[in-house]
Amino acid sequence: QAQLVESGGGLVQVGGSLRLACRGAGIGFRGNDMGWYRQAPGKQRELVASITSIGTTNYVDSVKDRSIISRDNAENTVYLQMFSLKPEDTGVYYCNTRPSTLRINGREYWGQGTQVTVSS
Repeated sequence: QAQLVESGGGLVQVGGSLRLACRGAGIGFRGNDMGWYRQAPGKQRELVASITSIGTTNYVDSVKDRSIISRDNAENTVYLQMFSLKPEDTGVYYCNTRPSTLRINGREYWGQGTQVTVSS
Protein backbone atom coordinates (compact mmCIF):
# COMPACT_ATOMS: atom_id res chain seq x y z
CA GLN A 1 0.00 0.00 0.00
CA ALA A 2 1.17 3.51 -0.77
CA GLN A 3 2.71 5.31 2.16
CA LEU A 4 4.68 8.47 2.90
CA VAL A 5 6.58 8.78 6.18
CA GLU A 6 8.11 12.12 7.12
CA SER A 7 10.75 12.60 9.81
CA GLY A 8 13.46 14.97 11.00
CA GLY A 9 11.46 17.83 12.43
CA GLY A 10 11.96 19.31 15.85
CA LEU A 11 12.39 22.40 17.96
CA VAL A 12 15.19 24.65 16.79
CA GLN A 13 16.32 28.18 17.53
CA VAL A 14 16.29 30.98 15.01
CA GLY A 15 19.22 30.58 12.68
CA GLY A 16 19.41 26.85 13.16
CA SER A 17 19.18 24.05 10.61
CA LEU A 18 17.17 20.91 10.06
CA ARG A 19 17.14 18.08 7.54
CA LEU A 20 13.74 16.61 6.86
CA ALA A 21 13.29 13.22 5.23
CA CYS A 22 10.33 11.56 3.58
CA ARG A 23 10.37 7.92 2.62
CA GLY A 24 7.84 6.68 0.11
CA ALA A 25 6.58 3.16 -0.33
CA GLY A 26 4.37 1.71 -2.99
CA ILE A 27 4.27 4.90 -5.07
CA GLY A 28 6.72 4.26 -7.88
CA PHE A 29 8.97 6.80 -6.24
CA ARG A 30 11.62 6.97 -8.94
CA GLY A 31 9.25 8.18 -11.64
CA ASN A 32 7.43 10.78 -9.56
CA ASP A 33 8.09 14.45 -9.11
CA MET A 34 8.00 15.20 -5.38
CA GLY A 35 7.24 18.21 -3.25
CA TRP A 36 7.60 19.41 0.31
CA TYR A 37 4.59 21.23 1.69
CA ARG A 38 4.23 23.29 4.85
CA GLN A 39 1.13 23.94 6.89
CA ALA A 40 1.71 26.83 9.25
CA PRO A 41 -0.61 27.30 12.24
CA GLY A 42 -3.96 28.62 11.06
CA LYS A 43 -2.95 28.58 7.40
CA GLN A 44 -3.50 26.37 4.41
CA ARG A 45 -0.90 23.89 3.32
CA GLU A 46 1.47 25.34 0.74
CA LEU A 47 4.15 23.95 -1.50
CA VAL A 48 7.61 25.19 -0.48
CA ALA A 49 9.98 23.11 -2.61
CA SER A 50 9.78 20.57 -5.39
CA ILE A 51 12.07 18.24 -7.30
CA THR A 52 11.34 16.48 -10.55
CA SER A 53 12.10 12.85 -11.27
CA ILE A 54 15.31 13.98 -12.98
CA GLY A 55 16.37 16.32 -10.20
CA THR A 56 15.25 19.77 -11.32
CA THR A 57 14.41 21.82 -8.24
CA ASN A 58 12.18 24.76 -7.48
CA TYR A 59 11.53 26.80 -4.33
CA VAL A 60 9.10 29.42 -3.15
CA ASP A 61 10.68 32.78 -2.46
CA SER A 62 10.25 32.44 1.30
CA VAL A 63 12.68 29.49 1.50
CA LYS A 64 14.77 30.08 -1.57
CA ASP A 65 18.51 30.34 -0.79
CA ARG A 66 17.86 28.78 2.64
CA SER A 67 16.79 25.32 1.55
CA ILE A 68 17.98 22.40 -0.52
CA ILE A 69 15.63 19.70 -1.74
CA SER A 70 17.21 16.47 -2.89
CA ARG A 71 16.25 12.87 -3.49
CA ASP A 72 17.76 9.42 -3.21
CA ASN A 73 15.86 7.13 -5.55
CA ALA A 74 17.68 4.07 -4.27
CA GLU A 75 16.23 4.79 -0.82
CA ASN A 76 12.85 6.09 -2.07
CA THR A 77 13.51 9.20 -0.01
CA VAL A 78 13.24 12.93 -0.60
CA TYR A 79 15.01 15.38 1.69
CA LEU A 80 14.60 19.03 2.59
CA GLN A 81 17.55 20.66 4.23
CA MET A 82 16.73 24.02 5.74
CA PHE A 83 19.21 26.63 6.98
CA SER A 84 18.95 29.98 8.75
CA LEU A 85 15.54 29.00 10.08
CA LYS A 86 13.06 31.74 10.93
CA PRO A 87 9.95 31.70 13.15
CA GLU A 88 7.80 31.84 10.01
CA ASP A 89 9.21 28.46 8.98
CA THR A 90 7.24 26.91 11.83
CA GLY A 91 4.65 24.39 10.73
CA VAL A 92 3.99 20.79 9.88
CA TYR A 93 5.95 19.64 6.86
CA TYR A 94 4.63 17.01 4.48
CA CYS A 95 5.87 15.49 1.29
CA ASN A 96 3.74 14.31 -1.58
CA THR A 97 3.85 13.62 -5.26
CA ARG A 98 3.54 16.35 -7.84
CA PRO A 99 1.76 17.81 -9.67
CA SER A 100 -1.06 15.64 -8.36
CA THR A 101 -0.98 14.46 -4.78
CA LEU A 102 -1.43 10.81 -3.96
CA ARG A 103 -4.90 9.39 -3.94
CA ILE A 104 -5.77 6.12 -2.23
CA ASN A 105 -9.22 4.64 -2.79
CA GLY A 106 -10.24 7.91 -4.37
CA ARG A 107 -9.20 10.06 -1.42
CA GLU A 108 -6.28 12.43 -1.19
CA TYR A 109 -3.56 10.91 0.96
CA TRP A 110 -1.10 12.73 3.22
CA GLY A 111 1.39 11.23 5.64
CA GLN A 112 1.52 12.25 9.28
CA GLY A 113 3.95 15.09 8.59
CA THR A 114 6.81 16.27 10.76
CA GLN A 115 6.56 19.29 13.06
CA VAL A 116 9.11 22.07 12.76
CA THR A 117 9.08 24.72 15.45
CA VAL A 118 11.48 27.65 15.28
CA SER A 119 11.81 29.59 18.51
CA SER A 120 13.08 33.13 18.77
